[in-house]
Amino acid sequence: MPPTVSRRGLHAPPERGEPFVRLSDRSSSSARQRHPRKSAWRHRKLCLYFLGLSLLAAWLFFLVSFPQIGEGGAREVGGGKEERIGKGKWVLPFDGLVVERRVDEERVERERSMRGESAGMRMIQLALVLAPTNEDVQFLMLLTLAKGLTELGYNFTIFTLEEKEIDHLFKNIGYDLHFFDSEGSKTVDWSNYEGVIVGSLEAKQVLSSLAQEPFLSTPLIWLINEDNLGKRLREYKDKGFDDLISHWRNDFRRADIIVFPDFSLPLLYAPLGLTNSVVIPGSPAIILQSETYIASNSRDSVRNNYGFKEGDFVILVVRSYFVFDEIPWDYVAVIEALAPQVLKVKRNLDGRVKVVFLHGNSSDVHKSSFEELAKKMGFSDGSIRHYPLNHDVNALLLLSDIVLYGSFQEEHCFPPLLLRAMSFGVPVIAPNISQVTKHVTHGVNGFLFDPNDSTTLAKAFSLTVKELKVSELAKNAAKKAKLLSKNMLVFDFISSHAKLLETILSFPSDVMLPSPVSHIQQKTWLWNLVRKERNKVKVKSIVDKIEEQFVKNLSKKSSEFENGVLNGEFSTKSDWDEISELEISEDIERIEVQELEERMENPLKTWETVYHTSRRIEKSKSVKAELDDGVLERTGQPVCIYEIYNGDGSWPFLHHGSLYRAISLSRNGRREGTDDVDAPGRLRILGDKYYRDLLCEFGAILSVANQIDSVHNLPWIGFQSWRAASKKVSLSKRAEEKLETITTEGNHGDAVYYWGETESNLDFWSTCDHLNAGQCRSLFSKAFRHMYGLSDDVAALPPMPGSHWSTLHSWVMPTPSFLEFIIFSRMFLDSLDRVSYNSRDPSACLLGSSALEKRQCYCRVLDLLINIWAYHSSKRIFYLDPKTGALSEQNPLANRGAIWSKYFEFTLLKSMDEDLAEEADDCTRHDDVSGDRWMWALTGEVHWQGVYDKEREERYVRKMDKKRKTKEKLLDRFKFGYKQKAIE
Repeated sequence: MPPTVSRRGLHAPPERGEPFVRLSDRSSSSARQRHPRKSAWRHRKLCLYFLGLSLLAAWLFFLVSFPQIGEGGAREVGGGKEERIGKGKWVLPFDGLVVERRVDEERVERERSMRGESAGMRMIQLALVLAPTNEDVQFLMLLTLAKGLTELGYNFTIFTLEEKEIDHLFKNIGYDLHFFDSEGSKTVDWSNYEGVIVGSLEAKQVLSSLAQEPFLSTPLIWLINEDNLGKRLREYKDKGFDDLISHWRNDFRRADIIVFPDFSLPLLYAPLGLTNSVVIPGSPAIILQSETYIASNSRDSVRNNYGFKEGDFVILVVRSYFVFDEIPWDYVAVIEALAPQVLKVKRNLDGRVKVVFLHGNSSDVHKSSFEELAKKMGFSDGSIRHYPLNHDVNALLLLSDIVLYGSFQEEHCFPPLLLRAMSFGVPVIAPNISQVTKHVTHGVNGFLFDPNDSTTLAKAFSLTVKELKVSELAKNAAKKAKLLSKNMLVFDFISSHAKLLETILSFPSDVMLPSPVSHIQQKTWLWNLVRKERNKVKVKSIVDKIEEQFVKNLSKKSSEFENGVLNGEFSTKSDWDEISELEISEDIERIEVQELEERMENPLKTWETVYHTSRRIEKSKSVKAELDDGVLERTGQPVCIYEIYNGDGSWPFLHHGSLYRAISLSRNGRREGTDDVDAPGRLRILGDKYYRDLLCEFGAILSVANQIDSVHNLPWIGFQSWRAASKKVSLSKRAEEKLETITTEGNHGDAVYYWGETESNLDFWSTCDHLNAGQCRSLFSKAFRHMYGLSDDVAALPPMPGSHWSTLHSWVMPTPSFLEFIIFSRMFLDSLDRVSYNSRDPSACLLGSSALEKRQCYCRVLDLLINIWAYHSSKRIFYLDPKTGALSEQNPLANRGAIWSKYFEFTLLKSMDEDLAEEADDCTRHDDVSGDRWMWALTGEVHWQGVYDKEREERYVRKMDKKRKTKEKLLDRFKFGYKQKAIE
């Protein structure tokens, strides 16, 4: 029976004779009782059947999860030739790589409706990292992408690695370039950006800084256009370079999303086991390759090279790269539908019609199949040719008169071969699948047919041929298609990236949300910018550099191992036996010394001897870090600024000298060989990542205040976030000298000096609302009312006029005033936690809109809390210019008007603090909050007069107990004398 044609295409019909179980075939209950063996056998068959189904489902899941098992595609390489990736007969599912399946298009609209009229204070900040490359297509893509996203409300900071010749390209779209090398990337504060876009594989060096705290939470999008690494991964696997593969796998896993330009690259990179990749097609590489090929080759010479004569009418039939090795049913349907029309033209042209098929890996494999098929359809010998996919596709397109896209399957993107044909100016005939009809209009820039109706294909073909030549309609359509192909996919390219960013990025409360993708005006590639002559310097690939370094290290280790064996440097069995004997003899000697010491009477030592002995033990501890010069210099200083940091990535931003001392929020990220304060060691709550994120840098301030005498004994104390250096607001040398002079003389009395200033021109509470999802006023009022027990009819929002306030925890004040501030802030933090914490959903946060803001729920309110306390506790507030050192008083006391000083008096705060301490000491609570969540008790010391009395009583009991034991010991010795231990 001849094969039938179905639109299902590559989907094979189900096999007959498969096992099938129906409930009606089973025996009744009485029959099962009469035939137990038969029933057991049927039950066993049923189990085997379901086991087979389970294995089949597992196999399908395996193919989807590891697509490299069934890869069978091809990809475009330089010069327009196609290279088949591997052998196989599976059509791979790419649904998981389609960007539309991974984005949430309604997310921004939902967030916009939640924000209401709040417009935000700043644009979304993105960092774009470029790398030196000779490929103009990469700069063309990134230039166009940056300009298109800027129209939607994104603002870029563009970094590049040692490529100064492209500076003018980005200046044309309104951006300056920032240059740094691989080490310079470590001095960039990536937390200033909502996301980082790495433009190519060659910019891989920046991932080392992005893979450190505190930048691990910064979203990273990595655009991979190169295939050189993917082609080598299988070589690495064959050579046993597993460590090199792991190195690249770790880098790829750091990215939140890997973006490929076509569906063949994920197959090349399949050995890395990527689960975070998507495909956004639309690269202009095809257009550039086509124009280059047309400019360097003539149509007549190419036709002569292939043996086609001047009057030959060549029809090229192509389809998707990802196909079976056998002839697909689509091709059979195309030949069957076109046979009458082609044979008619063939007779009129005296047999000069040639049909060329582009399919498969090797022409020899399919040659006989195509010849047999052509003979059945009535074609003569030599009228049908076949070329594999790895052939020169550009040459075939240049010599063709008509291109027929013979794939009936739905595509995930516009077919690349069809786009290439349009860029060559060849009339195209294609099926009316959704991706094609999106850009091609029948009779205008192409010709469409219905795969379900073979007559439509014949009609479309008849429109392209007129009087034994390509019709004028087809020529006009080809010209329009060539013009269209040049910028056809630009809008889809930019909009897909915009949708991806909307899904991945976390939009803080103070940013303006991006505009809808319909506002994109950039719908053409910036050809005029990239096509200017550029001096191209050959750059060694990062893949080659890392591979050479890996091979070098591998050979070095191998030579060291061989030399060690030859020189006899490895220990033998006799060496280990000798070491064991020495250890045994040392243990015996140590035991004998201990026994002799026990038999001897040791006289009581004086306190002076005990003190000197303990001091010697402390000095001999290897764990104790040596004091550096800065610690010695701080001894005579009036002030110390504790610089708060979290993670290895913030180390380059820290300061050195007698004025500063660093404090680490994370034990793992603490610098070695320094006297940095260990915040989690001083405040146990910071050992829990949940609370460390909840409090952020304010947790370090609380840790210093906890038993402050053990870490700080200077008259002035200050703090500064590590981000002050990245935001260019850290103190200069002149400002440091000015601050030391102020704290030494103390002319301003009890004052607060700050140098990190808010960037907003709004009033205090509006700024706070913008930073906290519009809930700052509401929750502050509730917390303040709960803290002081105020009724609902009493105002609970302190007035805060003016627009210049402290931020980034960058301030200095007298140490006694600092302790007052800590008393107030601990109680306020406890009240804020009680009115906002949801025990049913601990991750919920009313003060944040993005996921990062919700994790750092109280951070932004606590950052501004110093301003409220200083303003209403009648402290003088001065702004210290971090560059010039100029001093200016903010909100002078005479101009403040009505302040709520009664709520901030030290006596009131001290009494409230003692009440909470007594409550904690008595283990009594007067609310519904769980004792494990009592924020006040978790954030510092618990002291009141009863605690002091209890400690004094405990010391007295210990003293009396010691006297009693000493007296009993003396009486026993007086009665019975000294008893020596018996010799064993």
